[in-house]
Amino acid sequence: MSETILVTGAAGQLGQRVIHHLIESYKVAPANIVAATRSPEKLATLAAQGVITRKADFDDAAGLEAAFAGVDRLLIISTDALDTPGKRLTQHKAAVAAAVKAKVKHITYTSMPSPDNSLVTFAPDHLGTENAIKESGIPYAIVRDAWYHDNYLHGMPHNLQTGKWFTSAGDGKISTISRDDCALAIASVLAAGTNGTYTLTGKQSLTSKEIASIVTEATGKPLEVVPVSDEQLGQGIRGAGLPGFVADMLVSADANIRAGKFDIVTDDFAKLTGKQPQSLKDYFVANKAALTA
Repeated sequence: MSETILVTGAAGQLGQRVIHHLIESYKVAPANIVAATRSPEKLATLAAQGVITRKADFDDAAGLEAAFAGVDRLLIISTDALDTPGKRLTQHKAAVAAAVKAKVKHITYTSMPSPDNSLVTFAPDHLGTENAIKESGIPYAIVRDAWYHDNYLHGMPHNLQTGKWFTSAGDGKISTISRDDCALAIASVLAAGTNGTYTLTGKQSLTSKEIASIVTEATGKPLEVVPVSDEQLGQGIRGAGLPGFVADMLVSADANIRAGKFDIVTDDFAKLTGKQPQSLKDYFVANKAALTA
């Protein structure tokens, strides 16, 4: 394969794992990979492996066009600009426009499940970006990553310390998948130049109580699920010192679970990789130290 693959957000957790799997799992030559980020000095380890590194700032449209020059396949990893409404979509649209100008041959984008039917605060960013890519005329793959197993490592250690998990998700179910599995599937799409829309999920959907029992089984620590309203949950998150936009996002995610909109299970991961995704239980067992820290 001689196509040049560029990964944006290459210094981030997902970008690093995508590049790892391009090289290790799909045997793409490092010289055919361009790792791009706002701060290329963070990519010294990749550069030492022979990966090309470039500066790509999503707030600098002209710079993006230069960064994408000579690239065949582009991965746009959604940015983390969630603090200002509309900013992330503007950034993504700038990247798509730059891809058109740079004559990129294929775009892959990391989205979320059912962005057109979601209560999650950032869903419009994903839907708007998907539409911009479709309107660009460039062949594409949309990879819709479900909620990461990894996200539980943020709040769950505190929940286990107190023995209580406050949630407004009710009896709603969610199917989650590890970030690394998403990276493996995305790398497979990039290596093959696959087209289409794929939703990456785990093999089962679980309620909060089922997740709590899995956490208890993995750690040996009891965890009681405490149902609260969206308002109570938001107040609690703000009271813990997290910014308002983070509180709103987490509350909207619980509301989306409660409404059944995250209860999605597909076999797209297996279709793309030929493997089965890591279960939430196996993920919790592997990360027991982080959960009980």
